Amino acid sequence: MIIGLLCDYLETDEIGIKQTAQELGVDLVYIPFRKISITIDHKGYKVQSKGNNYTGLIKEDIKVVLNRVQSKNRRLMAATFLEAINKPALNPLHVEFLCFSKFRTLLHLSKSGIKVPRTVFIPCNPRERTKHGKSIHNEEEIVDLLQQSLDGAIVIKPDAGTHGRGIKLAKNREELLSAVKSMKSSIINPAGILAQDFIQKWFYDLRIIVSKEKGKAPYCHPKAMARAGLKDFRTNTALGNFVLDVDLPLYVRELASRCGVIISGKCDAWVLALDAMVPMDKNKFNNETYVMAELKKLAKAFQEVKKVKSDPSKKKAFPEWNKNLEESFRRYKSLEAYENIKKIINESVEKGKHEILFHEANSCPEFWEQTRLATGANIAEYLLKCARSIFD
Repeated sequence: MIIGLLCDYLETDEIGIKQTAQELGVDLVYIPFRKISITIDHKGYKVQSKGNNYTGLIKEDIKVVLNRVQSKNRRLMAATFLEAINKPALNPLHVEFLCFSKFRTLLHLSKSGIKVPRTVFIPCNPRERTKHGKSIHNEEEIVDLLQQSLDGAIVIKPDAGTHGRGIKLAKNREELLSAVKSMKSSIINPAGILAQDFIQKWFYDLRIIVSKEKGKAPYCHPKAMARAGLKDFRTNTALGNFVLDVDLPLYVRELASRCGVIISGKCDAWVLALDAMVPMDKNKFNNETYVMAELKKLAKAFQEVKKVKSDPSKKKAFPEWNKNLEESFRRYKSLEAYENIKKIINESVEKGKHEILFHEANSCPEFWEQTRLATGANIAEYLLKCARSIFD
């Protein structure tokens, strides 16, 4: 059985998937999904680049596709195409559709009783134009609607955004009005305004990996990745925050598996990354000065990890680069300060496990450079095993 790897480019995650496939003895074929053409008519379809025709490969040889297209919009289009031609995909269109939008994700989780941040979606844009070219300003009314539904500080975020980009925190009406005025329709925020109560988490949030093979129960990896830092209310790794491994209580693992089932619906097999956070009010155990001091001790070693990650030769000399990355991460994890911070987070998660909030789901998580090394979860293995299970 041949598995297709559909993506824009071969980044380190996809190179890691190819390497893992070789180690597992899985036939994997790369198909680009960017500078290609998809032609359709009543006779069928063709998929071609300037130099290659992938039509036969997709029709006859590939049995299931790993949809790793990096852009959310293109990934959604790829999933739509694959479903239309009856080609099984991991993850399929239904999953991509929900994960594309934070609001759609939270809507499905909340209606099933999962705790999520109080969220408001307002479908009109801050500024609109009539057919006569007149400008309509809706900012004040949008702010009124937000303050009518949310208390205290409010977070404004793009509905389809990633990596913490475009997220703004407003602590009063003036800041909220400014944040609303700055929001524009874009590829990461197609329409309207999405806002949430500001959840006062501590200095970390969690990236949790859940998966399901066909015919088996859903599974949550026993360790999560904590994204930690005190520089900003956002803890995304793209903003330079530390990463650590966290032991998940059984209750959280079972809850995360349930979230995966809610998002995947009746899909036979899937792999998701869930983002979650523990509210701070009852879960702040240590003096923040101590936490800052311990994080400072980690900074030099983590900077070495980031230096290896940014090596421009990583795709051309992947095996050597990967070896250097793993060694730098091993040194980072071996520090006493790492264990001290990990212990603090473990205690916080255990104490706050019944208050945990899920706030996002990712159908195509980045993993090779951080999640894999922090948690031991090589998502490539989950992807390949889940894809293979569809036909085994």
